[in-house]
Amino acid sequence: MELNRRDMLRLLGAVGLGTGALTACSSPTQGPPLRSGHAALSLWTHDPGYATFFTEAAADPALVGGSEWTYSIEVTSLAPPDVVARLVSQAVAQRPLPSLAGLEIGQFPRMMGSDIAANLLYDLTPLTEPFGDRLLKTQPYTVDGRVYALESDNSVSVMYYRADLFEELGIPEDVETWEELLEIGAEVAADTGQAIGMVSDADNTAIVQGFTQMLLQRGGGLYDADGELTVLSEESVEVLELMAEGVRTGAFLSLADPYGGATAAALKDSHLIATVMPNWYKVYGLEANVPDQAGLWRARNLPRFAGGGSISSTMGGTAFGVVGDQVFTDAALDFLRRCYLTPEGQLARYWAGAYLPTLADLYEAPEFQEITDPFLGGQRIFEVYAAAAEELPAYYQGAGLPVLRDSLGGPILRALKGRTGAEAALREGVSAYERQVPR
Repeated sequence: MELNRRDMLRLLGAVGLGTGALTACSSPTQGPPLRSGHAALSLWTHDPGYATFFTEAAADPALVGGSEWTYSIEVTSLAPPDVVARLVSQAVAQRPLPSLAGLEIGQFPRMMGSDIAANLLYDLTPLTEPFGDRLLKTQPYTVDGRVYALESDNSVSVMYYRADLFEELGIPEDVETWEELLEIGAEVAADTGQAIGMVSDADNTAIVQGFTQMLLQRGGGLYDADGELTVLSEESVEVLELMAEGVRTGAFLSLADPYGGATAAALKDSHLIATVMPNWYKVYGLEANVPDQAGLWRARNLPRFAGGGSISSTMGGTAFGVVGDQVFTDAALDFLRRCYLTPEGQLARYWAGAYLPTLADLYEAPEFQEITDPFLGGQRIFEVYAAAAEELPAYYQGAGLPVLRDSLGGPILRALKGRTGAEAALREGVSAYERQVPR
């Protein structure tokens, strides 16, 4: 009988393969470690943008010049869940593994249990420690205090808004708090039917991601640094109540998919005139759906919650890890360091795919500060990103996150639609989670 991915991961945890078997067979070597020469690196990723960047970086003298290795890249394209599943199954079967693996942020928790990350991936902590907290967004890929992958894009959340319509409707561009903005949004919705935000009412992942984006901004989180569940908090209740109020008044549109047809239609007919999303949404959400609105949109930092929090949040991301104990492991480490932990690599990543720097100091560098964005009316966008990066909230994950998403999605959706209270919804979700993930 063929095991599916869930069965495989469950089996690994149940019989200890996450520790014993993976230690024995996680990274089959094909000879002694290569210390110099040509490194034919293999890369697994779900995103063609990363495939293009790494392939071009391998031949870029500005990035790899002076290295003890020369590089070539062989790319295998896989869906995000399949990257993790195939890493585990290939390791157990003692079959070849990649040099570098692209790990979508929502899939990484599947590697946090049973010592899977520790036995499959090289510990990158010695590379990250010298940067301290100036290297951003390492928390989601940290297990037991050790960093196993480097984030490609901070996925900084900002508010995109139609500057022309804000002016026409008399909406100030510098509203300071969410509470004030929702009052204005309710009036606008009542008068014109236009909305200044959206929430997802589709699958559990999208629902929980949208909630988490606002929760992180408020200063809360799903887990703490030790992987303990923290979702049941005053901040969580406050955020969910605010989101539900926005839906009730029409200030927020309830849409199935931030990237789907309904959202595209809402943008095209100017029904949705503002939204909070990460930096990558400008390309994949706005430019892709409303290219004719170029020059009309702007970005600003998020309004604060009256009760506290920051002007920033994050949602989504992909990190790259190095598979350990292979002939090209040292070469892969050198290559990843050059692409992800140097100013040259970070600037190259931005120009290749608009991936934001993860080195905080670069947000003030002239090379970034002088960038203007034509779609955003020539706005110096890094003035917004720099302020957001300074207050980027920590985002911790836990091994039980896939279960938590499925447990919370339905209750949060019912709260957003006014069918239950925020605290009752969160308690229902946490109770369902704890029945499946014992402490």
